[in-house]
Amino acid sequence: MTRTTTSRDDEAERLRRWRLVLGGGADGTGHELRGRDAAMDGALTALYGRQKGTDGQGTDRGPRTAGLGASAPAVARWLGDIRTYFPSSVVQVMQRDAIDRLGLSALLLEPEMLEAVEADVHLVGTLLSLNRVMPETTKETARAVVRKVVEQLEKKLATRTRATLGGALDRSARISRPRHRDIDWDRTIRANLKNYLPEHRTVVPERLIGHGRTAQSVKKDVVLCIDQSGSMAASVVYASVFGAVLASMRALDTRLVVFDTAVVDLTDQLDDPVDVLFGTQLGGGTDINRALAYCQSRLTRPAETVVVLISDLYEGGIRDEMLKRVAAMKASGVQFVTLLALSDEGAPAYDRDHAAALAALGAPAFACTPDLFPDVMAAALEKRPLPIPDMAEQR
Repeated sequence: MTRTTTSRDDEAERLRRWRLVLGGGADGTGHELRGRDAAMDGALTALYGRQKGTDGQGTDRGPRTAGLGASAPAVARWLGDIRTYFPSSVVQVMQRDAIDRLGLSALLLEPEMLEAVEADVHLVGTLLSLNRVMPETTKETARAVVRKVVEQLEKKLATRTRATLGGALDRSARISRPRHRDIDWDRTIRANLKNYLPEHRTVVPERLIGHGRTAQSVKKDVVLCIDQSGSMAASVVYASVFGAVLASMRALDTRLVVFDTAVVDLTDQLDDPVDVLFGTQLGGGTDINRALAYCQSRLTRPAETVVVLISDLYEGGIRDEMLKRVAAMKASGVQFVTLLALSDEGAPAYDRDHAAALAALGAPAFACTPDLFPDVMAAALEKRPLPIPDMAEQR
């Protein structure tokens, strides 16, 4: 193959790629798409196609329109097409865009549509927001979709969470007369630094500190208090899965509370996170003060309790009372953690004034990814400083 032929092939490939990116007919490339490329372009145009101007050509004036309409069969075919031409990660993005841009939420109430959709956390959030208007014929399919996502998340998150928190619980159960293999050398050295002998360059350990046995000597209480307003959908999904994992650990007594302007205790459903999710009512207002009042009323051992508030802090209740409750719980010995989000969605929107007020009380608020959550909980159980991400990166 000559250099000229190679150059022509490279130019044709470059035009092909630009044609796929630009879409439309008169895009300036002069390249005609065929076969698989044409089908891919059609799937993209159906969702992202530009509005036609008066000259019949694609323009960027005004809102974009699309070619799926409100037809369930057409959308089902389109969902099949995009799964054929694009990887799963791209399919999920396109599905979310279709729901947002084309108002397809109502179509997700149809079983055949749900069976065609690629399930992910965001789809679960959409289904939960439709729970109250979902027909009975669809609920069984919807639960199957939600269960598939939940099981995938549990498989991904459970092992590391149990291992990380199990270690934290072991370390927090310190005993004063440990066997040699149970000695916690880091804590022992720190506790005996006053006995350092410079001439021998050693520490004399007058008091030994050891790891205890979780099942026998440690019991911690955890309260997950979850804002179920519409903007917190992904956080509700992840928190429900983590709640079920924590509830499965014998050394933890886990309570799960969800709230908007009302408060619902879903602790008795923690053995099945799908039941928890369908027990939520995404949407509505927010009354953090009322939710914290309920959680505070259920505390029996404050010094051995971790309260995790998951909320964007847009309070619709009594702000000053909310802050007083947080201060009172911390004063009683509660380890209080505020997560602005528990998801992979990036920097969340949140009430900065309330976040600053909580930070002033010693309860800094920050966004947390699912991968970081076990480390945050481990630090809280051990009463160590929390591994707070750089807040500048979350703005």
